[in-house]
Amino acid sequence: MEQQKLRELLETLHQELEQVDSVDKNTVEVLTNLREDISKLVTEDVGAMHENESLMERMREAVDHFEAGHPKLSMTIQHVLDSLANMGF
Repeated sequence: MEQQKLRELLETLHQELEQVDSVDKNTVEVLTNLREDISKLVTEDVGAMHENESLMERMREAVDHFEAGHPKLSMTIQHVLDSLANMGF
């Protein structure tokens, strides 16, 4: 059940990432990393997350980065992090 919820959140996050239009160089980098991370989360075994602290850290940084300009996106990323935490990651 938790994995299904996570996949749904990741799909929502992916859709919201596609809607970000005004970006600077730093935002482009954050968006690129998030897209790659989402792809990994969707296609790989979620259990592999235990071994990838940098992915979790990048997602935390993205929450901070988007908090002011894109609060809905920031909130969705935080929900993904919360779901991963509930799953023991």
